[in-house]
Amino acid sequence: MAEKPQPIVVQYCQVCGLPAEYCEFGSEFDKCKPWLIQNAPDLYPDLLQANAKEADKVADQLQSTGISSAAAAGSSEPKQEEVKRLPGGKIKKKEKQELVIEKVVRNKRKCITTVKGLDLFGVKLSDASKKLGKKFATGASVVKGPTDKEQIDVQGDISYDIVEFITDTWPDVPETAIFFIEDGKKVPAA
Repeated sequence: MAEKPQPIVVQYCQVCGLPAEYCEFGSEFDKCKPWLIQNAPDLYPDLLQANAKEADKVADQLQSTGISSAAAAGSSEPKQEEVKRLPGGKIKKKEKQELVIEKVVRNKRKCITTVKGLDLFGVKLSDASKKLGKKFATGASVVKGPTDKEQIDVQGDISYDIVEFITDTWPDVPETAIFFIEDGKKVPAA
């Protein structure tokens, strides 16, 4: 008589919860690698080789790293952009501080001037919209743009007068950080 088939024992990853042979298809494979090397080396033999090469590379970097005399003297080196890690390993770069002014034509003759990025300079958008509305005698409101970031919409074509008003009212906003969008291209205001 034939033997009864035995059930297969499945080893689940303690990091992501998937079966160990499916970890490479999960979103947290980088986090799973140390666990896989320790508990399931037969499933991913290439990880063992890659891990040895990576350890050699890190050791070489540590040996070659040292404080140069220029850095010790306090010379200014170019700063790297601040990088923020989000859950899931995504990297978010710090936004550039720039103010973008765009004129949108609607109904063939009515214009709306959109001001994006004023909040990056520490300006409260609701106060800014009130000041813009009073200065140019138009309606101005804070709205969410297509990227879910708040922006100021001002009725009318005030795109060139607004630059001087912004730099005078908020001295933290340099004129070099103000850009226009004309024909789909970003053009500096200065």
